[in-house]
Amino acid sequence: MTSLPAPAPPTPDRPVVVVGGGIAGVACARRLTDAGVPVRIVDRGRQVGGRMAVRHEEVGGVVRAVDIGASYFTVKDERFAAVADSWRERGLARVWTPTLHVISTDGAPEPKPGVDRWAAADGLQSLVADLAAGIPVTHGVEVEEVDLADGLLVDGEPAAAVVLAMPEPQAYDLLPEPVAESLGLGRGLDWSPTIAVWATWDERWWAADLDGAFVDGSPVISWIADDGRRRGDGAAVLVVHVTGVFAAARLDDPASAVAPVLAELGTLLGAGTVPAPTAVKVHRWSLASPRHPHPAPFALGDDLVGVCGDAWGPQARIEQAWLSGHLLGEALLARVTG
Repeated sequence: MTSLPAPAPPTPDRPVVVVGGGIAGVACARRLTDAGVPVRIVDRGRQVGGRMAVRHEEVGGVVRAVDIGASYFTVKDERFAAVADSWRERGLARVWTPTLHVISTDGAPEPKPGVDRWAAADGLQSLVADLAAGIPVTHGVEVEEVDLADGLLVDGEPAAAVVLAMPEPQAYDLLPEPVAESLGLGRGLDWSPTIAVWATWDERWWAADLDGAFVDGSPVISWIADDGRRRGDGAAVLVVHVTGVFAAARLDDPASAVAPVLAELGTLLGAGTVPAPTAVKVHRWSLASPRHPHPAPFALGDDLVGVCGDAWGPQARIEQAWLSGHLLGEALLARVTG
């Protein structure tokens, strides 16, 4: 078998460009940066984190970080365990709980012991920011095109390699169609949406021992997180994710989810009528979770265009997203350093 020709090594003027500052893209950039490879992250947000997003809300006179995307992560792979242990040793992350609940619409919450769920007092976004320390990041830029006609170009700027760390529908739109299809992106275009609704109260009105719960049988709510217990301060904050079907009908008007969510919370948590929140906000996640994950941990073409994220691997979760980016970084490192 003929080996691929060694590409020209990356330089500061022609770095590896990672588009997307979620944990997958940052893990890829971290692996390359630690090996001395010039990397630049381009992200459309104001901070790295992607779907490990945080909002800051004043609750009880104190500003608190509220996780409005993922609520927790799990640790199984020894490579990711080393990263999580570093976060724990430095006080950035902690084990939150091994027990979540399942709530059905016709029964009491049922505890479901399982693996440890980890959380971060400053929100999961703080962990992505920690991984990104020292890596150049360009914020607030919406990349429009990756061109391969005359070398790799990202919106006209040269790149030694390109990593698209984002949901496939977004990656597909950035690439020439033959390149996108060669990477297998066509099979991953179907994603489920959700809407996150988070609300604060002056005092807690729900069961004190409910850390988080998956909801079975509700047409409105799929997940409830007690954000005060997740953070460890007991503040009266709940974060709710709605079902994909419910979200799909409200993506153009996510605020319309608030009243049905609050009503359903009263039913699920046994309160009847929910007390009026001191604040309630929403965020639309149009591409929240993949319906058809890829079995491989990443894709990398001969042209050094790669794709990674939580849709690559056996189960969409934070650890898988980190592994996807880390492993793509290792594969790129082998190619660009020869």
